[in-house]
Amino acid sequence: MEEFEDSAAAKKTKTIYISTIFSITLVLLMLGLLGLILVHAKNLSNYVKENIVLNIIVDEGANEADILAFQKTLNANAMVKQTQYINKEQAAHNLAKDLGEDFVNFLGYNPLLSTVDVYLKAEYANNAGVDSLKKTIETNPLVKEVIYQRSLIDMVNKNINTIGLIILAFAVILTIISVALINNTIRLAIYSQRFLIKSMQLVGATKNFIRKPFLLYAGLHGLIAAFIAIIILLITLYFAQQEIEEIKILQSYSEFGIVLIAMIAIGIIITCLSTYFAVSKYLRLKSYNLYR
Repeated sequence: MEEFEDSAAAKKTKTIYISTIFSITLVLLMLGLLGLILVHAKNLSNYVKENIVLNIIVDEGANEADILAFQKTLNANAMVKQTQYINKEQAAHNLAKDLGEDFVNFLGYNPLLSTVDVYLKAEYANNAGVDSLKKTIETNPLVKEVIYQRSLIDMVNKNINTIGLIILAFAVILTIISVALINNTIRLAIYSQRFLIKSMQLVGATKNFIRKPFLLYAGLHGLIAAFIAIIILLITLYFAQQEIEEIKILQSYSEFGIVLIAMIAIGIIITCLSTYFAVSKYLRLKSYNLYR
């Protein structure tokens, strides 16, 4: 009869641990997805900003060697991500391709000028940064005109800032909810062990001695839950990339690695902290209050 009770208690404990790991896994998966959304939103923002182009119209009499030297100077600028030189012939070819007909033969000459397209780094893709660079560029005698869409830059930065604030607010709320869910899950698991905790205390076990195995199990459960969540997240991301190939452009392995490490750290830290406080609560509780 005693062996049967021990077996039933062991099965009950295993069931509690499995449900705890499952609950933590779901919460960490939700946090991981949120982390990926934040990372991809940031990379999307940078991608859009870094595709805003400044068209530098080069003077018609400029020598190509001088233009290439000028392009090299632009590439050395800390604000510039990359540049692209497009000569008259290439510009005419591109426009003819877009129009679907050879306008050079129709006009009898090529009216287009050579240009240097400048793409800025994301942190400088704003009107202040563009104006500063424009003033520097216009001092060069090779430059005839600098063209860019000021209203587009304003709109892009305004919309990105608004979307960023919304996502950040959503992230904070979701993180608080996630922590609360993990904490409640752990507290329910420890609640089922309250009589064991009090029994160990009554036979003379110290508080640290009682807490230690619970904290070790909590850390292990957090680690297992994090690894399961990471596996599910990787599978989800893989299938998402198969359906939407553009996601690969926004992917950063270093930032993705940070998200995965954060999931493991959150899983271990929150479960250990919640376990510590839950066990401490029942260590302080009087024996007659255990039944309430």
